[in-house]
Amino acid sequence: MRCLFCKRDSSGSRSVEHIIPESLGNTKHVLPKGVVCDGCNNYFAKAVEKPFLESAGVKALRFHESLKSKKGRVPPIDGILAPGVKVRVTRHPRSDMTSIDVPEEAVRSLLQKSSGVLILPTEGPMPTGPVVSRFLAKIALESMAARLLGHPEGLAYLSDEPQLDAIRDHARRGRTPAWPVHIRRIYPSEASVPSEDGPQQVVHESDFLVTDANEWYFVLAVFGTEFAINIGGPHLDGYRRWLDENDGASILYSTKNLSLYPMPTIGSA
Repeated sequence: MRCLFCKRDSSGSRSVEHIIPESLGNTKHVLPKGVVCDGCNNYFAKAVEKPFLESAGVKALRFHESLKSKKGRVPPIDGILAPGVKVRVTRHPRSDMTSIDVPEEAVRSLLQKSSGVLILPTEGPMPTGPVVSRFLAKIALESMAARLLGHPEGLAYLSDEPQLDAIRDHARRGRTPAWPVHIRRIYPSEASVPSEDGPQQVVHESDFLVTDANEWYFVLAVFGTEFAINIGGPHLDGYRRWLDENDGASILYSTKNLSLYPMPTIGSA
């Protein structure tokens, strides 16, 4: 077996690969050992996934939704304790408590006040540029591999296919730095879908779009923000045309998927 990204022998690899990071609540979408080698797996965690997960918008969502990292921690965020004291707010999932770290120089003035108001950002700017395009490129290729797990010849094709080398290198080495990603919000972050256990919040979902021109796009939604990338090259003209021709519909909720995945609605998860 060879690695999907570096193409080196990966038969001795020991780690599974989470297609979407565990820190975004993913426990099901996992590639078995060897599809991605240990070296690439470790590299992606540090150089590709971490910058995305630590961006202001994603970090705020993880905090408010109490999404834990591999170490069981919810990322802290910065807030304001009126009237104007910057503080660090941390959730402690195990004890179900929240703590506020106040700068030492502000403690005395705060103790003199009888009350205060804590202001926290509800959202922040979502990542752009190589931070998001490399993250999306990595997930796109791994999602293709997930669909071919029962077909070893298909996995070998993914590793060998020269048309995938550009996006493979962008994910693994940051080559072709200007790889555009189409970003838009398709539903609010607190949206939910019905299930047998009651409404469930939508954290992430994805699918592929193949246009009439045989262009392949990978589309991922994270808390209602939709990201789309062209797997074949750094351009989005075909995707924009598809959106125009389909009145701005999302492939995640197009005709082919609508019966299986109803459009999310606002509601408690």
